[in-house]
Amino acid sequence: MNELELFPLIMGLFGGLALFLFGIDQMSDGLKAVAGSRMSALLGGMTRNRFVGALTGSLVTAVLNSSSVTTVLVVGFITAGIMTLPQSIGVIMGANIGSTMTAQIVAFNVTQYAMLPVAIGFAMIFLAKKGRTKHMGSMLFGLGLLFWGMGVMSEAMYPLRSYPPFLDLMGRMENPLLGILVGTAFTALVQSSAATTGIAIVMASEGLMSLPAGIALALGANIGTCATALLASMGKPVAARRAAAAHILFNVLGVLIWLPVIDWLAGFAASLSPSHPELAGAERMAAEVPRQIANAHTVFNVANTAIFIWFTAPLAALVRRLIPERAEVVPERARPIYLDEVYFKTPDIALDRVRLELVRLGEGVQEMLEAAPAAVRNGSREDLEALVAQNQDSTQLFEAIVGYMARLARLELDSDPTDQLATFSGVANTIDNMGDTIATNLVWLGQERLEAGIEASEATLEAFRPLGDAVRESFRKAVASVGDRDVESAEEVIAMKGRIQSLARDVNAHLSERIVEAGDERLTAYRIESDAVEILQRLYYFAKRVAKEVVDASGAGSIR
Repeated sequence: MNELELFPLIMGLFGGLALFLFGIDQMSDGLKAVAGSRMSALLGGMTRNRFVGALTGSLVTAVLNSSSVTTVLVVGFITAGIMTLPQSIGVIMGANIGSTMTAQIVAFNVTQYAMLPVAIGFAMIFLAKKGRTKHMGSMLFGLGLLFWGMGVMSEAMYPLRSYPPFLDLMGRMENPLLGILVGTAFTALVQSSAATTGIAIVMASEGLMSLPAGIALALGANIGTCATALLASMGKPVAARRAAAAHILFNVLGVLIWLPVIDWLAGFAASLSPSHPELAGAERMAAEVPRQIANAHTVFNVANTAIFIWFTAPLAALVRRLIPERAEVVPERARPIYLDEVYFKTPDIALDRVRLELVRLGEGVQEMLEAAPAAVRNGSREDLEALVAQNQDSTQLFEAIVGYMARLARLELDSDPTDQLATFSGVANTIDNMGDTIATNLVWLGQERLEAGIEASEATLEAFRPLGDAVRESFRKAVASVGDRDVESAEEVIAMKGRIQSLARDVNAHLSERIVEAGDERLTAYRIESDAVEILQRLYYFAKRVAKEVVDASGAGSIR
């Protein structure tokens, strides 16, 4: 083959691969936009046992077209205590089944009809006014590009049918170890098992790859896809590393099981697939092998899950021994457990993770608000310093959330996600300001009380109690309204304004009576207690501001 023939081959092969990968992304983006925001809730709510977990993992991965995203979602649930490690292994096993969907689509090889979904999808994107219709169009457009890319690669490879050096190379691919190694390396490089399996199917459609070689490449793709989860877990908490290790362990053990029986698997896949005895040689291979590779890919992933699903507890125990717990340098409440850049591929899920992290931020400040009265009223300096330390942890978490939202905002988002980011940014800033107010203003009053040697009377404590309880109730409801998207609770917080003002007036009236009765020696105590009333009112206004963000966002449609 001379250079003149080599250039169009390379151009067609890599250009077709680019169209193929871009088509997968477009198709996935459309599916994610239509159903992605519900996938996280589905995954978190349907892991009652390993079998349901595996089924859910299959469904979520089939929609998201990314076992890596599913794995990272699982990590967040483990860290938050929603899911145990054995349950997560069931979901990860199911994710392998879901990842076979693309291979099944590709094996239909309807490249002659590729322009039809491209045209329909483009028309839907261009003409539709509703976002859902546009996303459905994006899905169809991507499907058409996927098949078009396959056609381009297939045409580029056609001359290889009669090129002896390449045919010799394909003959050596009959060695399963070599095929697995090539599949692993290529998948790790492009970070897409669908690309590896798709290329194998395209080559088979030109009669260039036998079924055993295609199966070996697909087995290698199962190992190579673990590279994405491994990279995502580096530098992450132990839960993330364990989930990645479980993914690797399961996939490697699964490949080792099938390695000695690839020929049997090839025969079984052939028995499940359409046959064309009227054809012979490369033409018969081209007609039969693509579907056989896709079916073999599905069979060994389903079979692996059916085998290993019974051993999730021993696998979890092995993973725990391989990756033991280590002392966390950063306190748990100071680091995000839901945020990961892998969710940027699915902005709806990324925004949902931000919402969950904001709830954690609010719960941390809620703990400060619960501890503050006792610390300010009669606590030691150590108690006041503990409030300051808690706020430092909250500030660190706040900075992580804001940084994540800033990176998310740089993506090309639709108007709704952009509006939701603005809402979440306002919520985060308000909660952070509330923590700062507790850690500075209230702590300062506590320090003044210690220096002056003042103790509040029981009557004054009783006067403050209803106001403090109401402020804590307002913030608790405000945080819950963010987590539950509960506009009714948010409106209740806003409606508490008159009650808070009335309670503040009652406390101020009590303090005025006390200073008249006690004389000048109570001036310092009066000033501290009056400041405390003003600060409690300010803390309520922070809670009201959070609630107003929820109500306003609901009216604009940005909190879904």
